[in-house]
Amino acid sequence: MREARAADLDPQLQHFLQHLEVERRLSPRTVDAYRRQLTELAHSLWPQQPSAWNRLSTAELRSAIAGAHRSGLSPKSLAQRLSAVRSLFRFLRRRGAVDGANPAAGLKPPKGERRLPGVLDGDTITRLLEIPDDDPLATRDRAILELFYSSGLRLSELAALNWADLDLREGSVRVLGKDSKTRIVPVGSKALAALEALRQQQPAEATDPVFCSRRGGRLGVRAIQLRLRHWAQQQGLWQRVHPHLLRHS
Repeated sequence: MREARAADLDPQLQHFLQHLEVERRLSPRTVDAYRRQLTELAHSLWPQQPSAWNRLSTAELRSAIAGAHRSGLSPKSLAQRLSAVRSLFRFLRRRGAVDGANPAAGLKPPKGERRLPGVLDGDTITRLLEIPDDDPLATRDRAILELFYSSGLRLSELAALNWADLDLREGSVRVLGKDSKTRIVPVGSKALAALEALRQQQPAEATDPVFCSRRGGRLGVRAIQLRLRHWAQQQGLWQRVHPHLLRHS
């Protein structure tokens, strides 16, 4: 659709854009975005007639938004269009040009498609987990990686684990998740072996944290993120590895 020139715009829209540019001092790019969204909407609502913003109803606007969606306009662009209409009507109401309800109030754009979380393939996981446990840090880190991959814990859940939360004999871990809900999660055999190796290396009381720093304190979430990044680089992986990726893998 061709870009509307200032002379093509209806007076109400011209005054609104001038208000954005002069009084609100928005950038030319932002003003152009408002112009584009509102002129395209006006052309769809009144293709052969002058614009009639003061008579625009919620039902008409909803129908126009639905039509734009069917034509392929993205949910993000539709949200911008509705936002532009809301701003326009607030401006027109202050000027006394409209006195009814804002037709865009309460309208929401269609939801965009949710992207599936990324995952690591089996070969990449195998390569990542081949950590030589030849020093205490490597033993600890292997247990972290194995538990992430085996049980799908959240980063905060893994960092908060104490030894009392683990039942190595039964192969399970008790975690306190969102909304303070407790759940029991199974632990795979390789993760159990890695945790057993860590326990032998790091004797501890039941109330002690499972994963500790060099100084003996609880390993924080940021430190765990950095260790995952370290081992991904060490194993020559091009993909950025983070806890959420391991959880969904």
